[in-house]
Amino acid sequence: MHPRLIAYYLPQYHPIPENDKWWGKGFTEWTNVTKAKPLYRGHHQPHYPADLGYYDLRVPEVREAQAQMAKRYGIEGFMYYHYWFGDGKKLLERPYQDMLHAKSPDLPFCLCWANESWKGVWFGEFTGQMLIEQTYPGTKDIEAHFYYLLEAFKDDRYIKVDGKPLFNVYMPLNLPDAKAFAAQFNALAIKEGLPGLYLVGSRVPFDWNPHEYGFDAVIGSEMAQIRYRNQSKFKRPRYAIKRTQQIIEKITGKEIFSPFNRPAVVEYAAIIDQLITTQTFDFDYYPCVIPNWDNTPRAGNGGLVFQNSTPALFEKHLLKGIEKVQHLPPQRQLVFVKSWNEWAEGNYLEPDRTHGYAYLESVKRVLDSL
Repeated sequence: MHPRLIAYYLPQYHPIPENDKWWGKGFTEWTNVTKAKPLYRGHHQPHYPADLGYYDLRVPEVREAQAQMAKRYGIEGFMYYHYWFGDGKKLLERPYQDMLHAKSPDLPFCLCWANESWKGVWFGEFTGQMLIEQTYPGTKDIEAHFYYLLEAFKDDRYIKVDGKPLFNVYMPLNLPDAKAFAAQFNALAIKEGLPGLYLVGSRVPFDWNPHEYGFDAVIGSEMAQIRYRNQSKFKRPRYAIKRTQQIIEKITGKEIFSPFNRPAVVEYAAIIDQLITTQTFDFDYYPCVIPNWDNTPRAGNGGLVFQNSTPALFEKHLLKGIEKVQHLPPQRQLVFVKSWNEWAEGNYLEPDRTHGYAYLESVKRVLDSL
């Protein structure tokens, strides 16, 4: 049995009224992708999709094509980002709901509750403002949330571990009481005839033991650890140098194209060994592998770039991730991929015009070698 590769799946490829209001009529993730431009010499932007084009996830044929592509290259299933802001407020639920109710495509899936507030971090009138706040109204809301998800949990396609539906809480540290949340969700699952839920946390420090909070496992968040706790990994210019550059630009009226006027850049080859920890744990730890990263389409010069990623380097990275879980029982040999289709963050497996299917071929090559 191969290790189980599950890819995060972003549903923000169809317009919704809220995004129309915040960012302009017809906004989708492609809006950020298509406006991207190189920010320093050698910066590879924009990225262009290949076979699937600038798709709309309201179209069933698109979702079917994605599923067939994932199956062909060894991705077991998609983990859809799911947005529940409290009091029943949901966003971007249509692709997941359409897939669920149509019983198609026939590809395993699970859900990641992306429980964080949305802020205006891109461009336009709402930049820097709170767009919609993640709230936690209490036990009645937890119950309503569970029953909204129950149809998915009981779907034959839903990804399970030891018979339990897998549910990822993206930021369990944000929960007012993670232990109480886990207990209530599990109790409701058992009440509805399920053996419980397989709860997985992410974006947590290494000393967060999931068992102490009623969770079963952790998805590695080394990228967040490195980026936010060790800023030296992503060096930016000293303030004095940057300020001098700004003064010269103001006097001359010309932009200085230099390494000081750019996002944080790190070589992909230098960072991949740090994206999967060498630590061992008394609980299940699942690595999160990243084929590439460049979120400058969203963040501009405030972004982060993993430079010079290649399919061969990703293959090495993925193999290390698989090795990390090979000691576990087959059902729990999980490796998560971030992501299937996060184009505006530069991390995607879908074919593009530069590499074609090369990253997907890397996945299949690794799996075929096991």
